[in-house]
Order: sequence, then C-alpha cells, then structure tokens
Amino acid sequence: MTIRLLLVDDDAVVRAGLSTLLSLRPDLEVVGEAATGVAALAKAAELCPDVVLMDVRMPELDGIGATRRLVGEWTGPAPRPRVLMLTTFDSDFHVYSALAAGASGFLRKDTSPEELAHAVRVVSRGDAMLSPAVTLRLIEHTVHRMVQPDPAVARGIGLLGEREIDVVKLVATGWSNAAIAEKLDSTESSVKSRVTRVLAKLGLDNRVQLAIFAYRTGLVSISPE
Repeated sequence: MTIRLLLVDDDAVVRAGLSTLLSLRPDLEVVGEAATGVAALAKAAELCPDVVLMDVRMPELDGIGATRRLVGEWTGPAPRPRVLMLTTFDSDFHVYSALAAGASGFLRKDTSPEELAHAVRVVSRGDAMLSPAVTLRLIEHTVHRMVQPDPAVARGIGLLGEREIDVVKLVATGWSNAAIAEKLDSTESSVKSRVTRVLAKLGLDNRVQLAIFAYRTGLVSISPE
C-alpha cells in the first residue's frame, strides 16, 4: 500500500530534496507541500495524507504548534495523519515538546535517505520513531525526575499478564520484536500483536511511552553508572 506524504518546511530547497529522495521509493508518494504551519493544517485537511514530515521552525505557526493542532483538532474524513518531525538539531526541549504535542517521531535532517524512508514506514503503522540517542535521553530524562516508582501508574501492571510483562521489560530495554520473539520462543507477528494489545490496555500510543511506563512502574531500572 502506498504511503501518502505531506512535506512541510519553509525552505523550498529542502522540500524539493525530500520530495526527490522519497519519491524514489515505490511505496511512498508525496501528495503535497506546505511552507508554514498554518498552510500545513489546510493542506492536511484537504489531502488527508498518511504521514506529515514537519519542520520544527517555521513562520506563522511552528511545527510543534501545528502538530498539536493537527493531532488535537483533526476532523478529516480519514484517520488523522501521523507526524514525523524533522530538524537540524535535536535539543531536548524540542524533542519533549514535539512528543507532548503528539508527534510520532523525531529525526535530524541529516538522517540518511534509507533511514528517513524507514522512519516514514514505521510511523505510518502507528509506531514511534526516534533515533536511539534521542530515545535514551528521553527515557533518562523522565526516569531521573522520579524519586521512586509512581504508584498511580504502577496500577496499570495489574492489567497485564505475565507474558505481557515480560514483553514490556524487553521493549523498555531496547529489544526489537524479532529479538523478543527469539528470546521468548515465539513469533515476530505474535510479539507485535502482544505489544499492540499492551498499548491498548494501558492507553499508550507507542513503544517509547511503553518504555517510560516500565521505568515509572519499577518494572525495569537504569543501571547505576
């Protein structure tokens, strides 16, 4: 199935480059472009793309503000688009702000074409896509702000079965579905289905949030330096 893309960046050269690189992939189709956050909202409502590649810094309305409105106010006839943020920097402030606004991924613009195409496919499936370094910083930032596990969040553990808890622990420590399947003597499709069920039970959107849940509940902990 073809993934429909909307490119949002105030630099026409950047948009042209992204369009050329992504259009080379047979499963990706660039259906529109926008130069501002305001224009992005209008284009998204008109075109109903599957994924929006959103720049962080833009005039009128920045990418984080546009993402917040796109996610929170979507009324289109199709499922709301997933947002993949692209930026020339990956400061913690912008990463946390983008994820809080509802973005499904956050990558630097110097990411390779192969990695970018892979990220688009990942977020189109409803999963999260962050560089490993960004993911680690995000989790550590969250965990280090806690003095002890959060009892309110910990009650969510009661919703999970023993095998589901095993999967949560492995996801939180960075294991892929394939690696988890091998570890638990299961299949990759079974693991994927189990992760999806766990996310639904806990009311979470993606694996990054699931990893943070595992740390906040004390299921896993960061090893001391």
